[in-house]
Amino acid sequence: MPDAEIKRAIVLSGGGARGAYEAGVLRFILEDLPARLGHPPAFDLVCGTSVGAIHACYLAATAHETHGHGDRLVNIWEDLEVDEVFRFSARDVFRLPRRLLGVRRVAEQLQAGRRPDRLFGLLDTQPLEQLVLEAIPWRALRRNIRGGKIEAVCVAATQIATGRSVIFVERGDRTLPPWSDGANIRMQSIRLMPIHALASAAIPLLFPAVRVGARYYADGGLRLNTPLAPAVRLGANRVLVIGLAHGPRAQDSEALAQQRTANFGNPLFLFGKILNALLLSPVDADLARMNFVNGIIRDGEKTFGPDFLERLNETAVAAHGRELQKIHHIVIRPTTDLGILAGELLNSPPEGFELSPFLRFFARGPDTEDGPREVDLLSYLLFDRHFTTPLADLGYADAKAKEEDLLRFFANDPME
Repeated sequence: MPDAEIKRAIVLSGGGARGAYEAGVLRFILEDLPARLGHPPAFDLVCGTSVGAIHACYLAATAHETHGHGDRLVNIWEDLEVDEVFRFSARDVFRLPRRLLGVRRVAEQLQAGRRPDRLFGLLDTQPLEQLVLEAIPWRALRRNIRGGKIEAVCVAATQIATGRSVIFVERGDRTLPPWSDGANIRMQSIRLMPIHALASAAIPLLFPAVRVGARYYADGGLRLNTPLAPAVRLGANRVLVIGLAHGPRAQDSEALAQQRTANFGNPLFLFGKILNALLLSPVDADLARMNFVNGIIRDGEKTFGPDFLERLNETAVAAHGRELQKIHHIVIRPTTDLGILAGELLNSPPEGFELSPFLRFFARGPDTEDGPREVDLLSYLLFDRHFTTPLADLGYADAKAKEEDLLRFFANDPME
């Protein structure tokens, strides 16, 4: 396949503090892989949801750099102190019910036609928002798109009023591909700003919903945690997916399921599992559909000849306005459950690590003697170097284990 026909996309998932894992994967790709590849790896499309949206904007804004930006991203995660990311005191533990239920003032503002910038949320995320503003060179993002370093950046968010996934897209020519009328997804051409990334990362209940224009948005992962569809619609034929969900092994999944069911009496444990179901939905269903289409194309070429896809696309374009194509993909995901890693940190805390009374509330969960301790809810909020550093190390190691696949992905030779 010639160079001009290859269009590479990276798809970044959401998961709060779990995003440190993504940073570790990116460090290997951006800093170590070029030595074997012979040139810096480049993406045509970057798509992200939640913390992945923040990383997508960072990648686009640093696309002109040939080294150092992967290390800088990990350094940001490794320098985090949770007490500096969230503002709270011991008294805030007792204010939680009022924060969650004391919505009268906001309701009065909305009824009066006023639109506050944020809606509800248990945590004050202003320091985290400031970090996003300072860590990403937003002007460089625009220069890189105009200069052709990046074709498009996609940020997925969930519009609260409609429940629809909205994909904010900044693209050089501002054109967008057609989307079927029945799809509950809308692509919107826009000039990406920090507010779009923050809206995508607004984890429900924990982080306040963000107003963009006249509409409020929450975490994009509620409807589209791994935004494969926008990458495919924009023409990607090589897709690198970084997930934040660890797939359970067949031999221990049933035992873990029974243990988790027994622990559902603890509301915080249950809320953590609900967040997992909402925000960490596995990408396997989308990949299965992609592989199914790839299989039809391969079988068609064997049965009807090498011009099968060309003939098929004559009908596809007329009926749906777009062509089908083979799409090759690589998936990198944690080889260890990140909720269990957070539990191990609490069980054996290193010197200098101590949770504030406020975060200890979110760490409450059942004590288990027969299996690993899982604190999924806390794993989304533990923006602290004692947790994020081992996550980044795990991401780096998992990416390194996929080195040969990554070399084929960035080469200009056919992947089959």
